[in-house]
Amino acid sequence: MRHLPDGPPAPFMREAFATRHKEVSRPDMIARLLGFLFLALGAIGIFLPVWPTTIFWIVAALCFTRSSPAMRDWIYARPGLGPPIRDFIEQGTLSRSSKSGALAGMAIASGISGFLLWGRWAWLAIALGLVVTGAAYVLSRPTDAA
Repeated sequence: MRHLPDGPPAPFMREAFATRHKEVSRPDMIARLLGFLFLALGAIGIFLPVWPTTIFWIVAALCFTRSSPAMRDWIYARPGLGPPIRDFIEQGTLSRSSKSGALAGMAIASGISGFLLWGRWAWLAIALGLVVTGAAYVLSRPTDAA
């Protein structure tokens, strides 16, 4: 068995070690963990129709932007969901179908909130205020060319 000398590694070994084992800062590690959490939450929506996928994957892609560009690119490469997420994050645009889907979902949520919260006026006002805020944001986004 060959004995390796103690002490610091040779300069070429330091470079190899630095490229293979990049030290990750605490904020990047937290962002990466949150990214995986939101990716998992979004994946639930693929199998559960009432659970949203896109918003969780948008947040995951934002978390991965600096902490794990490879995972961000993996999200962008998903057929169907990836390109609209990339367009929203990089250009702030939404397609017409994305806008209409979001607004329809908000209308359904408003109806359900009205039914469940009728008589609890403060809670109903908060719920509808959030929906109106979300709708105003969606309508304020530019529509992409596609």
